Amino acid sequence: MSAEAAASSAALSAAERWFGDAFARLHPRLQALHREGGRLSGPVAFETGRGLGGLLGRFVLRRLGIDPAKRTHMLIVDISHVADGLRWSRRFDDGPEVVSLFRPVGHWPDGHWCESSGALALELGVDPVDGGWRWRQRACRWRGMTVPAWLAPHVDAGKRVDGDAYRFDVAVRLPLIGRVLAWDGALRMAS
Repeated sequence: MSAEAAASSAALSAAERWFGDAFARLHPRLQALHREGGRLSGPVAFETGRGLGGLLGRFVLRRLGIDPAKRTHMLIVDISHVADGLRWSRRFDDGPEVVSLFRPVGHWPDGHWCESSGALALELGVDPVDGGWRWRQRACRWRGMTVPAWLAPHVDAGKRVDGDAYRFDVAVRLPLIGRVLAWDGALRMAS
């Protein structure tokens, strides 16, 4: 690779390098967000499962500093670039900061992103859909150890642009228990 090509590649964001030519398939606002980073904010709605799933969902919400009795909360997300990926810092209402690091592995379509938050790490493939994308969970690790599929939580999540809003949805299920927690929202760029 020439020095000029290497410099040009280094100037690209982690998402641009990972997606390659497929980056152009994303909505221009998603491209800008994953190229430049930024702050998003807006209301999000939470739902917990029923039975044991609901108990676990409410436990998780309390651990995140979120009042499970309230359905709607304000979310602020700061997206920034780090040496080997993206850093997403989320804050619900006035609760504690919840940080996820997204590290690209390989390249689209065969590569994946590794999202890590505390002891949990998810291996996520990407399916571009209508200018946005759906995450496709491939593996789950707890403290570096692979969790068997029959025991692992399963995350179904996606993002897209709708008008001037960044729309997302997340649902977490556990085998034999079903839905534990789901949330969605329409966030806007904050100044």
